[in-house]
Amino acid sequence: MIVVMQENATEDQITNVVDRLVSLGFDIHRSTGERYTLLGAVGAQIADQRDLELLDGVREVVRISAPYKLASRAFRPEGTKIKIKDVVIGGEQVIMMAGPCTLENREQIEAVAASVASQGVQVMRGGAFKPRTSPYSFQGLGEPGLKMMREVADKHGLLTVSEIMESPQIPMFIKYVDILQIGARNMQNFNLLKDLSKLNKPILLKRGPAATIEETLLSAEYLMSGGNHEVIICERGIKTFETYTRNTLDISAIPVIKKLSHLPVVVDPSHGTGRRDKVPPMARAAVAAGADGLLIEVHNEPERALCDGAQSLLPEQFEKLMVQLRMIAPAVERKM
Repeated sequence: MIVVMQENATEDQITNVVDRLVSLGFDIHRSTGERYTLLGAVGAQIADQRDLELLDGVREVVRISAPYKLASRAFRPEGTKIKIKDVVIGGEQVIMMAGPCTLENREQIEAVAASVASQGVQVMRGGAFKPRTSPYSFQGLGEPGLKMMREVADKHGLLTVSEIMESPQIPMFIKYVDILQIGARNMQNFNLLKDLSKLNKPILLKRGPAATIEETLLSAEYLMSGGNHEVIICERGIKTFETYTRNTLDISAIPVIKKLSHLPVVVDPSHGTGRRDKVPPMARAAVAAGADGLLIEVHNEPERALCDGAQSLLPEQFEKLMVQLRMIAPAVERKM
């Protein structure tokens, strides 16, 4: 960081700031011009710049490096590829994750799995524990749902991704799930992040509805600093003043995160829009913008779905979307 001293800063004030920076572990490079003195603080230490801005004689503090280190692009410039069996997330191929929002029964799970598998999907998504806004809404099948999804996914050669809600569920999820999803509400559940950081399992981290990109990457940093470097960032829409769609899908977040971080980026246009008629155009846009994968809700009978039927594609709609995505991917030097 660079500390810019006030124009009339005294030598004692400058010395005091230098001493404070040194005490924090920084190496200091001083540059004194005709009007201002600049103090370059070099080091990997993390300091609250507000504390420094409150010191006498300081005009402003300019942060040069990001507060996240392991998640930054500089840590792995070539990008991270996460390999699960024969599926590589973050590679040349755009990975498709699809399935129902909520696992409801074996008949539904089997019907959706067969449908998406026939379209070349690699990962089946499905929630067994649902964090619903209303306590009276369907809360999910729990462990029996995860077990059914595992059995059906294995039958069709699919990997699985499902949302984990709390740390005590970890042993259960390890038994049935290939990719553990951290939902938007839990993106800053730091105790859960710390516990999941100890696993040797890929984590799909959803961006919170009111989280900045930097806050999202800092949550990824929690996972990585504990030892788990297999993190996938998921853009799923943020809250804005727009009410037409459920959330505002931040397509620009894809190239921004790609520039700032080496982690793969997956996009969820289902939650990002909340309407099935808006899912295909946003899915197409996400692939064109460089997404490494898509997370899409598909239901065999969305009008009877127990959760989020309005944002679930019908199987025939998903089939049509896959045809379109296979035309878009080569245009941006990707495969499907």
